Amino acid sequence: MKHMSNADVTEPQEAQKPDQEVIDPTAGDSEADKGEASQQQQKQPEPVKKSCSANLAGWMRQNQLSVAFTSYQSGRVYMVGAEPGGKLSFHERIFQRAMGIVGNQKRIYMGGLYQVWRFENVLQPGQVANKIFDACYVPRNAQFTGEVDIHELGIQKDGKIIFVNTKYNCLAEPSLTHSFRVIWKPEFISKIVPEDRCHLNGLAMVDGKPKYVTAVCKSDTIDGWRERRDNGGIIIDVETNEIVCEGLSMPHSPRWANGKLWVLNSGTGYLGYVDFETKSFVPYIFCPGFMRGLQIHGDHAIVGLSKPRYERFEGLQLDQNLADKDSEAWCGVQFINLKTGTVDHWIRLDGPVTELFDLTVLPGVRCPMGIGQQSKENLTMVTYEDATGTKAGTGG
Repeated sequence: MKHMSNADVTEPQEAQKPDQEVIDPTAGDSEADKGEASQQQQKQPEPVKKSCSANLAGWMRQNQLSVAFTSYQSGRVYMVGAEPGGKLSFHERIFQRAMGIVGNQKRIYMGGLYQVWRFENVLQPGQVANKIFDACYVPRNAQFTGEVDIHELGIQKDGKIIFVNTKYNCLAEPSLTHSFRVIWKPEFISKIVPEDRCHLNGLAMVDGKPKYVTAVCKSDTIDGWRERRDNGGIIIDVETNEIVCEGLSMPHSPRWANGKLWVLNSGTGYLGYVDFETKSFVPYIFCPGFMRGLQIHGDHAIVGLSKPRYERFEGLQLDQNLADKDSEAWCGVQFINLKTGTVDHWIRLDGPVTELFDLTVLPGVRCPMGIGQQSKENLTMVTYEDATGTKAGTGG
């Protein structure tokens, strides 16, 4: 059994607020995190404006899920769920270069600037923190890798983490003695060197094993991918080394779901799936932004959107597609109904934050919160397991 010290944990209570849809940007923030946010806001020309579609909180309650997404640009992890009274909770924490994220009700893993973070939900079933949150993710381990440009991650069947090591063009696991352990690389990559050659970035897990990866091209020279962003993109079968799809434009976030391999053809703005017979991409729905981060939950695709960095992404088909639809690029998250091809719900960020990277669904979690990298709560949020058989107690 886990026990806690210096944590405001109570049994669930009925909220007194009326049912409403409002973004609460500082829900659950500690004074330390508010201070950090205040210092950053002084450097920003304007605050981040967060908005959402009507009844998103109701949809989350109905589907018994919440979401977490990352922004390496702002160094933030955002956790979005539904408060007991019906309001949308928007909880954020600071982590340097927050990148790939994958998790569930029990645990979250996330790639950072030079480490892989592990967060544990320390709340027991029926417990709530601060009278609102039914999950509290606390950092319990940081596996230091060095600066290897971690992109997407996956949880393997044995519980081990696997991550896309973009700088070294491979799939890797954390190592007890080294920065990482290489477990696979594309056949066209001649050696393991710190040169981002093909921009390996996305990972699809199938039955607890790495199955498909995305890369911007097949280049075997440093930064070779930058000149092949328009149509050099590929998807590789990790088990067979076969290229199962080609001709993509900066593909990201392959996901196997409902008998299809879904992928974001980010350079065009289209979410779609792979036709394995023709090894081609089948576009399904256009999304107004540079897409990174995808989860398929039931009949819905949850997609992360960013505003393109034009010094790097200019000249892509996405620009023309946005112009043809008389649309501006978004930064936010869209919840797309795969049966109808329409956007049922959305989250939008306007202001200084313009880029997101990855997102994960947290099934069974109604309203999550987390403890920040630099938060003083890390000093006082103490939990322990008692294996002595003595009467349960709490830490000092």
